[in-house]
Amino acid sequence: MVAAAADLCRKPLRHAVIPSPATEDAGPTSGLQELDCGFRLEVRSPEGERLLDDDLELELYRSGRDLNITLGWSDDRRPLLWHGSHPVWMDAVTGERCSAPSDGQPLEALARRLRALLAGSASS
Repeated sequence: MVAAAADLCRKPLRHAVIPSPATEDAGPTSGLQELDCGFRLEVRSPEGERLLDDDLELELYRSGRDLNITLGWSDDRRPLLWHGSHPVWMDAVTGERCSAPSDGQPLEALARRLRALLAGSASS
């Protein structure tokens, strides 16, 4: 579900979802069921070439009843996106608010889509 959403929002890139070590170690009750987990989205071109610079780190977590998402590139020089009730771009090192990067729209679309998909699956 996460890879399909990323493929749709970041066309023509293709995504594989790799659980973070903490998510894997937490056992079978963790992950999307609890919505407090992390993943790495590994990216390939449509031809299958690995695109390391386009890989993303994804964290899903609850704060009260709200689902929050952070999305960011592996490169600390690029901002990261926090998406709760609205999107906020932050400097990856300092955490200070910053403007959205020119290629940030697909990440905002992905965060919105994931919140909609996961909020619906968590309530059922």
